[in-house]
Amino acid sequence: MDYNFHTHTVRSNHATGKDEEYIIRAVENGIKYMGFSDHIPIVFPNGKESHFRVPTSIAADYCRDIKLLGEKYKDKINIIVGFEAEYYAEYFETQLKNAISYGGEYLILGQHYSFPENMGAKPSTAPSNSEDELKSYVDVVISAMKTGAFTYVAHPDIFNFTGDRQAYAKQMRRLCAASRELDVPLEINFLGIRDNRAYPHLPFWEIAGKEKSPVTFGFDAHDPHNAYDGSSLDVAKKMVKKYGLNYIGRPKIIFIKDLKKG
Repeated sequence: MDYNFHTHTVRSNHATGKDEEYIIRAVENGIKYMGFSDHIPIVFPNGKESHFRVPTSIAADYCRDIKLLGEKYKDKINIIVGFEAEYYAEYFETQLKNAISYGGEYLILGQHYSFPENMGAKPSTAPSNSEDELKSYVDVVISAMKTGAFTYVAHPDIFNFTGDRQAYAKQMRRLCAASRELDVPLEINFLGIRDNRAYPHLPFWEIAGKEKSPVTFGFDAHDPHNAYDGSSLDVAKKMVKKYGLNYIGRPKIIFIKDLKKG
């Protein structure tokens, strides 16, 4: 594995270490293509900003700082900068415009809420036995994929469904089929592996294998050491083999500036 496009920074208030330390760790372990994808700012109508996203006041600095490091290390690694974003239809055009104005180059989808958290949404990681809530999650992920703006879907199996297995399979088949039809890859998330989270959720990946959805990997690094995570990589490779996953390797980057022009 010579790529990783899922990397966070201290600017989102839940990662540690210096930007350059992430790059050095990646280079030392053979990563040739690297993307920083910290959480995109959102300003809600009441003027408040999310606590786990990059503040708007430093978003342009974030992009500038990463690009400067990319220039410094250009002989060793190809570095791009972008954002991990939820898809909220009512905010999306503004988010996309802002991401470009900050200097962001790409987006990955990380749907931590099915609708804006300022409207009372609970996290996708919260246990839920409601098929309606699961369906809402799948609906919004599919809508996001249809925009054509996202390079891939991070942790697509993040929704912590505790209800009927048949209901889960029904809804996740929709998501995986859309991934295949729209050619938007699904990420096996290494943070979930190393932290023993509820994802990767193996029944999801069994469905993804049957649907032949395109699959990629992401370290989801929140500290420099995990800018390369060999132990989780081994687990992910075993998942690919076990479920016959359509592993595509390094995903094709959707450059949002070009998308907006189109």
